[in-house]
Amino acid sequence: MLQLQVKNETSLLKTVILGRADSNGPTPLADEAYDPKSLEQIKAGTYPKEEDMIVEMSAFESVLKKYEVNVIRPRLIPQLNQIFTRDIGFVIEDKFIKSNILPDRAEEWNAIDFVIDEIPTNKFITPPEEVHIEGGDVIVWNDYIFIGTYYGSDYSAINTARTNRHGVEFIKELFPNKIVLDFDLIKSTTNPRANALHLDCCFQPIGLDKGIVFEGGFRNPNDYHRIVEIFGKNNLYHIDADGMYDMNSNLFSISPSVIVSEQRFLKLNQWLENHDFIVERIPYHEIGKQEGLLRCSTLPLIRE
Repeated sequence: MLQLQVKNETSLLKTVILGRADSNGPTPLADEAYDPKSLEQIKAGTYPKEEDMIVEMSAFESVLKKYEVNVIRPRLIPQLNQIFTRDIGFVIEDKFIKSNILPDRAEEWNAIDFVIDEIPTNKFITPPEEVHIEGGDVIVWNDYIFIGTYYGSDYSAINTARTNRHGVEFIKELFPNKIVLDFDLIKSTTNPRANALHLDCCFQPIGLDKGIVFEGGFRNPNDYHRIVEIFGKNNLYHIDADGMYDMNSNLFSISPSVIVSEQRFLKLNQWLENHDFIVERIPYHEIGKQEGLLRCSTLPLIRE
């Protein structure tokens, strides 16, 4: 059986589920897009090609294996987008929480059934139907759990709103000893530079005490200031709306000192190296056209 353990975003990674891009299915129609960036690429005729995404995910897998990470891939379901495993579930401490994802994506869950079979039943949590929550909105940071949400009255009409108030309250009840902080995110179905699809699209901790943040990603300015209070402004790399669009905050930590980053993030990668991080640069630009990047493609199960 799997002995799950995730206490933060950066401890040494031992086991992870990495998505897959082969047999990804045809380019969606415009009305099938789940987010405004994918919609933009579909309309422009620049939606990523399967062969390019396979190359990018293979590069990611190679880096993970270089650091002796046990990499699990979902079972192949032909003609299905299975890249973004972060959405379908997440681990906090020793519990696996199944996400209540968009109904159109429910089939992705079946591809990791063999992993779920290895999780003790008392450590596998299925939220009730009214709880909407996805892994990209949940960031575990030692005593804290940061949760992205959307409190607008039009929640039900916004397909980029993925975690609701019930989701926040559910995590608070499940982990009463944690400090659970909610962050009301900006959402748009048409403008990818005004849409924080998940919390990790505008904020992510790195290392032991640093983070990447987009101040404009939060509807309430106090949410940004809470991050500054916890991390300190000098420990934060600030990005703008273009940085959020490019997914600068959606890197992935293998350890406190090793970060996997997109090779085009020149300024960010230089800042990371100036702060003593080892930066593993890989191509991931094509996958990023779907408003998800490195963290979105992973589902960590065990960190030391």
